[in-house]
Amino acid sequence: MNQDEEDKTIYNVVVNHEEQYSIWPANKENAPGWRSVGKSGTKAECLSYIKEVWIDMRPLSLRKQMEQAAAGRGRASSRLSTLPFGTGLATFTASGYWLVSC
Repeated sequence: MNQDEEDKTIYNVVVNHEEQYSIWPANKENAPGWRSVGKSGTKAECLSYIKEVWIDMRPLSLRKQMEQAAAGRGRASSRLSTLPFGTGLATFTASGYWLVSC
């Protein structure tokens, strides 16, 4: 498509199991692992909707793990939460800080 041409494609807003949002052409079947959220429109309308509703970019699994770690801090737990981070690891400490090792 030429830059001067207006995109008239209608898109659906889709979300995956990690509650990450994207847009997908409405005339195509959703990609595996993605489901429609019930919002469709132009690209600009869909992206505006996503900007309003996707306020926490962290994947759902990370949010849950961080919530569990935060709950554990109140119990004087020495348990650490460790996640892959790039080529290293990110560890959420009992004191509430992330330590990143590469």
